[in-house]
Amino acid sequence: MTGPSAIRSPHAAGLLFAVLSAFGFALKAIFVKLGLAQGGDAITLLALRMGFSLPMFLVLAWMTGARGLSLRDWLALAVLGLLGFYLSSLFDFLGLQYISVGLERLILFLYPTLVLLFSALFLRHPVDARVLVALALSYAGIALALGHDLRAVGDVGDVVTGSLWVFASATTFAIYFIGAGRVVARVGALRLTAYASTFACLFTIGHFLAVRPLSALVLPPTAYLVVLGLAVFSTLLPIWFQAEAIRRVGATTASLVGTIGPVLTIGLGWLVLDEPVSAVQLAGAALVVAGVVAAGRGGTLPVPSRR
Repeated sequence: MTGPSAIRSPHAAGLLFAVLSAFGFALKAIFVKLGLAQGGDAITLLALRMGFSLPMFLVLAWMTGARGLSLRDWLALAVLGLLGFYLSSLFDFLGLQYISVGLERLILFLYPTLVLLFSALFLRHPVDARVLVALALSYAGIALALGHDLRAVGDVGDVVTGSLWVFASATTFAIYFIGAGRVVARVGALRLTAYASTFACLFTIGHFLAVRPLSALVLPPTAYLVVLGLAVFSTLLPIWFQAEAIRRVGATTASLVGTIGPVLTIGLGWLVLDEPVSAVQLAGAALVVAGVVAAGRGGTLPVPSRR
């Protein structure tokens, strides 16, 4: 095929992959809430998710190989797995026990702003006034979303507890992202994902075995279907979709498409979980998204995805 159609086709496919990736990541909190409703707890659900995902990461690790990895690289991959995929996911699952999926997604979406803040504070990267305004927009949006959840839930303690857990998730992922940027040049992106994720799976399964009896795995069959959906549609496929989107349209365009994630999660929460939606919450979401996008124009914006 020649002509404009051949040029547009890869771009259109890249945009489609970016939308599918955003949709898959947006579904993650929905699956977790459904799993909690089926009697699972945060640690058990996370262990099952990682258990279902582990074979794929092992295959990816085998395909990418370990040739040339030094002891320093192995330690770095283990630490990145600990921070970015184990602790971050654990804190996120714990937070979802207390707050709505819409608020959870918005708080997680702050992690690019935390990357910029930590880079400025600890790596001495310059931050201009435009970024500061963008950060103010983002956190003003979170304040509005918190107000929505307080009115909807009515329990200040639960909303604060859940928000702090999810903010801890965003923080650990931001630290992971900065660390990954310093390691990826040595080991490669695919190997980093494969080995860091494998370490995270092992950490999670070890955590479960240390604090839960095996009887905790006895859940209704529907709970296993939910967690399988979580592993396939909100872990494995979105990671692949995002990689394909970045390959076809670049990280900047993929990241911009990814900003629809919070709105998708809010809509899915209303549609699937019957969570209330208000104009205040939507205004908060708009401010957060605007702030993250604006921050990216004044610095290096990570692709807004979530494990």
